[in-house]
Amino acid sequence: MKTYGHFIDGAYVEPLKGKWIDSFNPYTGEVWARIPQGCADDVDRAVAAASRAMREGPWATMNASARGKLMLRLADLVAANAERLAEVEVRDNGKLMAEMLGQLRYHPEWWRYFGGLADKVEGAVMPIDKPEMFAFTRHEPVGVVGALTAWNSPLIFVAWKCAPAIAAGCSVVVKPSEFASASTLEFAALTKEAGFPDGVFNVVSGYGPEAGSALVDHRDVAKITFTGSDTTGARIYAQAAQSLKRVSLELGGKSPNIVFDDCDIDAALAGVISGIFAATGQTCIAGSRVLVQNSIREAFSQRLAELGRSARKGDPMLPDTNIGPVTTAPQYRKILEYIEIAKAEGARCILGGGPATSPDLPGGQFVEPTIFVDVTPGMRIAREEVFGPVLSILGFEDEAEAVRLANDTLYGLAAGVWTTDIGRALRMSSALKAGTVWVNTYRAVSYMMPFGGMKRSGLGRESGVEAIREYLETKSVWISTTKDVPANPFIMR
Repeated sequence: MKTYGHFIDGAYVEPLKGKWIDSFNPYTGEVWARIPQGCADDVDRAVAAASRAMREGPWATMNASARGKLMLRLADLVAANAERLAEVEVRDNGKLMAEMLGQLRYHPEWWRYFGGLADKVEGAVMPIDKPEMFAFTRHEPVGVVGALTAWNSPLIFVAWKCAPAIAAGCSVVVKPSEFASASTLEFAALTKEAGFPDGVFNVVSGYGPEAGSALVDHRDVAKITFTGSDTTGARIYAQAAQSLKRVSLELGGKSPNIVFDDCDIDAALAGVISGIFAATGQTCIAGSRVLVQNSIREAFSQRLAELGRSARKGDPMLPDTNIGPVTTAPQYRKILEYIEIAKAEGARCILGGGPATSPDLPGGQFVEPTIFVDVTPGMRIAREEVFGPVLSILGFEDEAEAVRLANDTLYGLAAGVWTTDIGRALRMSSALKAGTVWVNTYRAVSYMMPFGGMKRSGLGRESGVEAIREYLETKSVWISTTKDVPANPFIMR
């Protein structure tokens, strides 16, 4: 069993209070590692290191091109260690090796993209209307960034948050989820190997109310970026507002996957399955509401249940496993509670509907892929985020009703549309209130494309050129070119 330390100021250190948290393998149910239980003093130590890096030493004076070269070096190291890091993530959060390895092989692209973007951040000379004035803008790093990441894809979230922050010239303190911290702590050593100056990248693990709250409150942290539930995000938003911190939030979803009767049925079936049962439904972009045109709803639902029934549950390390365990015990219980709520409210279950148990599922945290029909828009199963392999199917008559049902939610993270009509695809992508709209595909992401939510699904954007702007301040500079003394110094110039 491995025991980790915090990563602070370029080195692994023990928690100041000498406390540790057991990390459980969701598949086996066994403790496989220990992570530090950080406290406010640990956070203070990490923020102090990050602040020093911003004020003193090589990071404070390093030009943008040099920062970019360090990031490219880090990208190569992640690529060389992708399989090892993926294995750590699978042990920690129980997601499929196939998915985690795919993410880790793609992860370096964020460092390459933002490493290349680092020296492309340009100010502008203004054609100012004031005579004898030279005016320009420059962009500067916002300061120390506190990054709070979720347990379902820890290192992808590190890339999404930290690559643009570091490209902008910020230093970071990452507080990963206590349920999946090991891969982030492993990754930290690669930043040192890549040549990042001490204090630029720090990791403090621990519980949210203790370590996470201390990071959000810290006076020397300029910005908080968080991925997680909307309820936790709302608390962080309110807490950060007390010190007027900048905040980016990537929160929950209740995303609609909309199937029209003119679609490619086989493609739509695969897309719906991917949208809800991939990653055991533990993803904020899960297409947990499927809206199917009434003319095909019954037949589509039956074929979907048949396809879902064929999903193989088991060891997430094996390449032929489709459904892994639920990552945490609290989340496992929550999913089962929502299944019972749906049944009590009158939804009809046509697939699954309970825990999955068999001798080859040792950890006890497997849920059967579950599909409900006869769902009405007011049911909790159709309105609240379950974060598990549970799908609600609702019917609609036409485009107008599809848009109304799809937008009838507090969330606005993502949506899917399945149609062969290009006009309909464009109309729907315009009408849907979601940060991402996929047409005839689902769960596609890229370092080039902005990602984020509308409404209760969050604030700000990750990935793409827009992401680096989240970590920059714009400064306006005025230079007088005249030697004349103002005639009246009491009047605004």
